[in-house]
Amino acid sequence: MDCLDLNEFQKKLSTHFRPWQRSIQFWLRATDIYTGYKVFQLRVSFEKDVRKQEAMWERQHEFAADKLFHMCSDLGGFFLKVAQVIGKPDLAPAAWVRRLVTLCDQAPATPLDVIQAVLENELGQCVDELFERFDADPIGSASIAQVQHPGVQDLMMTDIRNLKAFALYIQKTDIKFDLHSIAKEMEKQIGFEFDFKREADAMERIKRFMLENNKKAPVMVPRVMRDMVTRRVLVMEYIDGIPILKLGDEIDKRGINPRGMIATAAKQNILKSLTLAYGQMILKSGFFHADPHPGNILICKGSEVALLDYGQVKDLPDNLRLGYANLVLAIADNDSLRVSKSYRELGIDTLSKCDDEQKEMLKLAQTMFDTKLPPGVTMLQPFSDESSIKKFSVPVFPEELFSILRTVHILRGLSVGLGINYSCAEQWRPIAEEALYLAGRLKGEDLKTKRRRRGLFRRVFGRVVAL
Repeated sequence: MDCLDLNEFQKKLSTHFRPWQRSIQFWLRATDIYTGYKVFQLRVSFEKDVRKQEAMWERQHEFAADKLFHMCSDLGGFFLKVAQVIGKPDLAPAAWVRRLVTLCDQAPATPLDVIQAVLENELGQCVDELFERFDADPIGSASIAQVQHPGVQDLMMTDIRNLKAFALYIQKTDIKFDLHSIAKEMEKQIGFEFDFKREADAMERIKRFMLENNKKAPVMVPRVMRDMVTRRVLVMEYIDGIPILKLGDEIDKRGINPRGMIATAAKQNILKSLTLAYGQMILKSGFFHADPHPGNILICKGSEVALLDYGQVKDLPDNLRLGYANLVLAIADNDSLRVSKSYRELGIDTLSKCDDEQKEMLKLAQTMFDTKLPPGVTMLQPFSDESSIKKFSVPVFPEELFSILRTVHILRGLSVGLGINYSCAEQWRPIAEEALYLAGRLKGEDLKTKRRRRGLFRRVFGRVVAL
């Protein structure tokens, strides 16, 4: 066997065994993190001092965060998406967030010559002929399907199968929630990220929807360069802005008081824009951007918001869109009976383990589908012993709803990070009412009555506050 044949054989052998190597790496590391927490739970139970317990938990979280960071960073690809999903300030321990947040838009980049080869092969021209300027260093490197990462698709299915198996084990042992369906939906969504023609179509559809439904679009959507789109390449308009995670640094750099009126107003405008955009997309259209992690949100001049990366979009069927509109109204009105009906309509199965089932059902819906934190709470811990998710098991959670669940949780994480507590359900109430009215599921008189009552409440409440 000559040298060339030997090199080719080694490459094929490496390709053949790489999925097995990734699987072994994942299970060794995931099991290590999981068993570390189980052993720690036993150890901390012997400590009776609450402050000492908290200090012990913080050290354990930091220890686990370091392991989780290195697992996601070393394996890359799909596991960078996993880091984006779980590394949010309202869901994960603070130590996890501090470590995982750096993975949002700084995935390892592929060498420039590989990128150029893909571009030239797909677009049929030299890079110098295609672009006036081509930066050697990427602004940011995404986790999965960008041109920087050719050949990554084959490993994705291996990673997802491993995660599905791990999720199935966790939901049978610790967390009584249908995590397996969530993993299945992630598998479906990530499969879409490898078709840039589909992404270009999604961008144009959402951009058109935003312009048609607003005098001024609440978020900016990049313009697609249609003659430079193939299944493997997507060229779009450059939007100048700063990542939302660097907003605090920008405020400090400009000498603005981060707790003052100017900074607070800017943060409120940012959240208002994002919330309005997602409310309209989910409830009016049903077709929405399903990957709003911080790495995909830019803050531009005048607190304008740009939404990037349309590789993951969701197209809800009307029955789920309107069922979710019902749930939004139930949460906004604190109507526990309507929450129960909405859950059944949406196909969410719950099993109660508590006495006050109706009250806890409302809390469960607020935890899952609203951004507002309860009074005095600075961070939700959905899987703590006092959480409503611990008092209910959710054996069936429709895959189609995961993108909504994830969007709401990311909006909540952003609101926590910006220091603003608000309810997306209350903000979305008029959009939900309009959607139900247009579908013939809410009568005009009922709509007028609801809005008249809210107007009276605001006037009375305003007088009370003024006094």
